[in-house]
Amino acid sequence: MNSLNSSVTWQALTAKSAEFKTPDFSLKALFAESERYARFSVAQEGLLLDYSKNLLDAEARTLLIRLAEERQLKQAIQAMFAGEIINKTEQRPAHHVALRLPEEQQINGEVSATLRKMSALVEKIHTSDWTGHTGRQIETVINIGIGGSDLGPAMVVEALRSECLPNLTVQFVSNVDPIHMQQILERSNPETTLFVVASKSFTTAETIANANNARRWLLNSGCATDHLNQHFVAVSSNVASALAFGIAEENIYPMWDWVGGRYSLWSAIGLPIALAIGMDKFRQLLAGAHSMDQHFATAEFSDNMPVLMGLLSVWYRGFFDTDSFAVVPYSQSLDKLPDFLQQLSMESLGKRVTRDGEPLPVNSGAVIWGTPGTNGQHSYFQLLHQGTSVIPVDFIAVANSNADDAAEQHEQLLANCLAQSLALMEGRENSAEPHRSSPGSRPSNTLILKALSPSALGSLLALFEHQVFVQSVIWDINAFDQWGVELGKTLATEMLQALADEAERADLDASSQGLIAQLKRWQGTA
Repeated sequence: MNSLNSSVTWQALTAKSAEFKTPDFSLKALFAESERYARFSVAQEGLLLDYSKNLLDAEARTLLIRLAEERQLKQAIQAMFAGEIINKTEQRPAHHVALRLPEEQQINGEVSATLRKMSALVEKIHTSDWTGHTGRQIETVINIGIGGSDLGPAMVVEALRSECLPNLTVQFVSNVDPIHMQQILERSNPETTLFVVASKSFTTAETIANANNARRWLLNSGCATDHLNQHFVAVSSNVASALAFGIAEENIYPMWDWVGGRYSLWSAIGLPIALAIGMDKFRQLLAGAHSMDQHFATAEFSDNMPVLMGLLSVWYRGFFDTDSFAVVPYSQSLDKLPDFLQQLSMESLGKRVTRDGEPLPVNSGAVIWGTPGTNGQHSYFQLLHQGTSVIPVDFIAVANSNADDAAEQHEQLLANCLAQSLALMEGRENSAEPHRSSPGSRPSNTLILKALSPSALGSLLALFEHQVFVQSVIWDINAFDQWGVELGKTLATEMLQALADEAERADLDASSQGLIAQLKRWQGTA
């Protein structure tokens, strides 16, 4: 593929972007076009994207779409949906969209079989047919995972808390810090707790350490070794290691190498979601994602939500040197969404070479961060409005609240969301008191969900997945590997040996040696 920044279209976009950087440019002035909102918004079932408050006009949008066509985005989408090998460094497909196919369209028998197996377990837990070692029903499910085996399921369970069944508590442990597990176990009863060990490789250090901690807790509470199977299930592709840990083969759910961790909540990694909300609603989550898949695969680029959002990210990253993007959901239920999107985007797009191994000639992935509104308005919004950096914002709002008898307060929440995007766009001029001035012309998207239902949430998450894929295609990078993560894991293993054995420290750098020495002095083991 030709160098991205040397193309005629890239050069035209460079020239076009200059129009939005002049001192007299006003984003507000673009709304003199009466049809701007209609021309710069798109709806897909219960989800609306308003991208009219962006540094964008019809010409810039046309150029961005031309760039997508030149970078063969349509062909890349088709390749992903066809299950072709697009993760070239690991020689794997990235076929997570197959997990969301309706059962009558499912082409992979293993996916259907796994859904049936999940459904059977959910039914047993919910009807008390599955009990702990003393015969008591399961009341607590603790998912042990990290990264994609934690962030996605934890985020969805939190988002759909109003849909969760009242007699089952689902919790998540991820950090290797023993305090995390200790705090969860202190609120749990070993007689009524089921652990889900979620690790594709079943060798992830943090997950195995926490699983061993859980195993000791059960044994110390009086659970016999041959009854541990009543308290453990696993989701893993490494059946041998799960068996060696002591989990019965019938309690092991598969993972496949064509599903990346950060794209895996739709698989058996979503088991804690299904346990929390029920299998029917888990299928609604899948159906919502499938609906967005179909939209992404078939809609014209000019009306394609993921394509437009992906191209806007490329626009700001490549032509405005934007290093940071904020995601601000005006819904406390979506508290964990920014964390989930942080991994999805930064692990996928944090690459510095093309798929052919050549140095990337332009900026790639940016920092993704955020918290729920209105909390953010009282912490970092000052920087968004008056800081020296321009930070595009994705505002997310839900039209109908799941809270009881709170319509008036929900309107207050929505008013704040709409006001913040308006304030970023319009700004405020006050020459007499410059400290009160805000420059305005700061871009944002606004996404509105009709309701925070399983289906709508599935559609929203698939939208962000595909937005990330669009960016990776434009930049010609592999969105589905994460070799930078592997380096840290390798060095952590070596450092653990150095912490345990003084002889292993001799070849370390002076900083590492000094830090270990101080740690040992304060631990009293120097």
